[in-house]
Amino acid sequence: MTNAFELIDRRPIESLALELQHFRHPATGAEHYHLATDHDEKVFMVALRTNPQDNSGVAHILEHTVLCGSERYPVRDPFFLMMRRSLNTFMNAFTSSDWTAYPFASENDRDFFNLLDVYLDSVFFSNLDPLDFAQEGHRLAFRDNDPEGELEFRGVVYNEMKGAMSSATARLFQAVTRYVFPNTTYHFNSGGEPQAIPGLSYEDLKRFYQQHYHPSNAVFLTFGRVAPERIQAELQEKVLHRFENPVQPISVPHEQRYLAPIEVTERYPIAATESAQNKDHVVMAWLLGDSTDLQAQLEAHFLSEVLMGNSSSPLRAALETTELSASASPLMGVEDSNREMMFVCGVEGTSAEQAAAVETLILDTLQKVVAEGVPLEDQTAVLHQIELGQREIGGDGMPFGLQLIMSVLPTAVHRGDVHQALDIDEALNHMREQIQDPDYLRQLIGRWLLDNPHRVRLTLAADPQYNERAEQEEKERLRRIAAALDTDQRAAIRDLNEKLEAHQQTEPDLDQLPKVTLDDIPKALKDRTPVRQDDAVTAYAEGTNGLTYLSWLRPLNDLSPEQQRWLPLYSMMLSEVGLGARDYGDVQRWQTRISGGVSAGLSARSAVDDTASVQRYLTVNSKALTHYSSDMNELLQETVTTARFDEGSRLHELLQTLLLRRLQGVTGSGHALAMTAASAVWSTGAAQQHWQSGLSGLAWLKSLVKDEKTSYISDLQAALKALHNELSRQPGHLLAIGEQDWLDQHLTSILGGWGATEPLTASTGSNELPAQSSLTAWITDSPVNYLAQAFPAVPVNHPDAAALAVLAGVLSNGFLHRAVREQGGAYGGGASYDLSNGVFRFYSYRDPRLAETYVDFARSMDWLLEQNLGYQPVEEAVLGLISGMDKPGSPAGEARRHFFDGLFGRDLAFRETLRERILAVREDDLKRVAADYLHFDDSSRWSRAVVTGADNRDQCKAWGMDLTEL
Repeated sequence: MTNAFELIDRRPIESLALELQHFRHPATGAEHYHLATDHDEKVFMVALRTNPQDNSGVAHILEHTVLCGSERYPVRDPFFLMMRRSLNTFMNAFTSSDWTAYPFASENDRDFFNLLDVYLDSVFFSNLDPLDFAQEGHRLAFRDNDPEGELEFRGVVYNEMKGAMSSATARLFQAVTRYVFPNTTYHFNSGGEPQAIPGLSYEDLKRFYQQHYHPSNAVFLTFGRVAPERIQAELQEKVLHRFENPVQPISVPHEQRYLAPIEVTERYPIAATESAQNKDHVVMAWLLGDSTDLQAQLEAHFLSEVLMGNSSSPLRAALETTELSASASPLMGVEDSNREMMFVCGVEGTSAEQAAAVETLILDTLQKVVAEGVPLEDQTAVLHQIELGQREIGGDGMPFGLQLIMSVLPTAVHRGDVHQALDIDEALNHMREQIQDPDYLRQLIGRWLLDNPHRVRLTLAADPQYNERAEQEEKERLRRIAAALDTDQRAAIRDLNEKLEAHQQTEPDLDQLPKVTLDDIPKALKDRTPVRQDDAVTAYAEGTNGLTYLSWLRPLNDLSPEQQRWLPLYSMMLSEVGLGARDYGDVQRWQTRISGGVSAGLSARSAVDDTASVQRYLTVNSKALTHYSSDMNELLQETVTTARFDEGSRLHELLQTLLLRRLQGVTGSGHALAMTAASAVWSTGAAQQHWQSGLSGLAWLKSLVKDEKTSYISDLQAALKALHNELSRQPGHLLAIGEQDWLDQHLTSILGGWGATEPLTASTGSNELPAQSSLTAWITDSPVNYLAQAFPAVPVNHPDAAALAVLAGVLSNGFLHRAVREQGGAYGGGASYDLSNGVFRFYSYRDPRLAETYVDFARSMDWLLEQNLGYQPVEEAVLGLISGMDKPGSPAGEARRHFFDGLFGRDLAFRETLRERILAVREDDLKRVAADYLHFDDSSRWSRAVVTGADNRDQCKAWGMDLTEL
């Protein structure tokens, strides 16, 4: 420990195999929590308490602007530059409702401290250049840069939030919190409302920074095999010694409680061509207790899971099966990240006229639970789920250390007990005792819900004219601004945009930033070896902290295109229907009591040497605490053999929910969906993905699902039953992952009931699919665009694949980030080479432009061929590729990855060859493959897809695109 920090406490947490160490900096009061553990991946986060008092998005825009240059690193955009000069396994920044956080992770020591240096300077000594505020936040500009033309708002966050708030779920959440929290910071949208963002001034931004970005208002959290003293020495030397007087303590007060429930109505946009009938949301929300009170938090989650954890839970069952709506709400459960918790439930696909009936249904169901109770074994199962979630070592989507840090961040920000938030075993044991009392659950429902007057009933009504009104209001606002401008003010707007363009064109002095080089890349790839691999099973011994993972694989051989179409629905429903004599409700209870759930999915990749050949498997997966592993194995066997598809009402409910969720998800992943649609012309694998789970599949699903189940459900049942009969006759292969002792004692008995097994051989079924148009537009409720352009390239084992992968990074870093994001105002944009499907793609995300971005895609070729790149851009792209390839996962996740890599022909020898080719790429290789494969001047050699709003329909038609309304 350094002299600068005092050790407050240190305690082991056995269930997570780590020690929590708590330090405080006496001079500033800054807190440091270190999670000491034997993980190679090191994680750092600094979080600031940020409590906005309006909808201007000040905290969000500040998050962006802070990372655009600092005192010791005055280069433009050090955050994105460091992403290219690093072996990071994670870099980002987050704005939540009452905190802003800056996390990163790396396995490399040098890289970790390089990033620490840049992050600390960016956060505490940011330059806050007005031009960066204009770029990231908002500014006025003349359309087409014509000083006599119309005005428009520009800005990255402005366009980001236009896209984000086009989501019905986002609008629903913001509306709920606005009324549940009428007086505190949660009343406001911390990300920013598009109509309010232009009201934020640069002076407001600086004032917010001065008030909030101070070490006394900060919490530092770290994880991994790194000495906290070393981190603290950096904190003291680089930041803390320059601060003495703490700022005014920032905290969120308790909300003023309602004396009686309230009822409110808000609106959200749908397409002008759509009917608003039965597209409303009705939800109820209650304000609960303090999120920092572990007992209260566990009680809230326990209550939520008992009532709504699965389709057999009483409140969820009532909401899923009611005739009042199409589906349960996407907002269901406890929100515990705020100072006080919130409980939400409700429905979607209803009408505002049914709001009172929905409220009655919810309250009557709660009263029924109070009167009849819930079986003790169901309550025990909920505590089992909480324990399983606590013990599981994650790390596949987000670094495990960062997952833990994020889980305790609200507690740390609100000055709660972080140790208690991590070590919940004692509290869980206490709850196991409490639920033995039959009145315990009844008292919880009464205290938190039935007798709690701080309750909101919100109706979110669909409005086909919403977007048109918003657009007209924005135009009128801009006309008023334009009418009031004098000559000097017009000149000032033009001058600001010219200065910003010059600023964006400035080449950064990269020597001012630290970096790692190719010499820092680990020389050897990590590899795993299964402890058993034969025709029946592949087994891995891993440190899984008392969990066991099982997967059953079935090859998808000889399926017709029609059967392939049904595969995504089949895999989604397989774990949601009845099994044998059990109905779906009994199965849901069974899953919850003995496992972490059952899921099914499709695992497919193109052959390494032929993108027309796709290997495909159906996988059915489950996990459980080790002492439940035999029960889980029985559950898995029943799922893959005895699934029944005769519960017509259940299938109808599942399909309605699936359709609503997929439609709502388009604007969150529009760029990925557009890239798949564009790639489908050139790749069988991409075509299958597009046809099954992409935009084509979504359009088919929308045409399939009817309001009345009697009109289509019998055909659905017949198709799913036929597919299940076909697949259940095929042999399979078991993948088992667990600790060595479990494998030694139980693997043989686990295998006993599986019957016919399958050796690990390539599975390539029918690849016949309908032809895909090379120009497609998908019309949805979005005020921003998602663009893609795709070119056929080569399979992954071709010698040019490595150069194409590096080329994508060079184009993204060197030209497209600047042209599409900084100058074009999109939230993101770049290029990528799809290693699985052999397609090179360009894309943009939440993009205010359309034609201009396609022009920028083509201009990137001119930029490439005219540049003398040198080695630096190539090295940066290589670093990014290698860090992605080497990114660690969870113990179980890495074992699964090793298994599937081998299954699909991407074993260690293949990956080593690809790695060597990537490291050998030079500038001449990039220019050669660009000239060979990226033919912008020949429309027969590229395809385009765009996800856009109705106002761009005419433009897409003029391009000859096939239009589909989503």
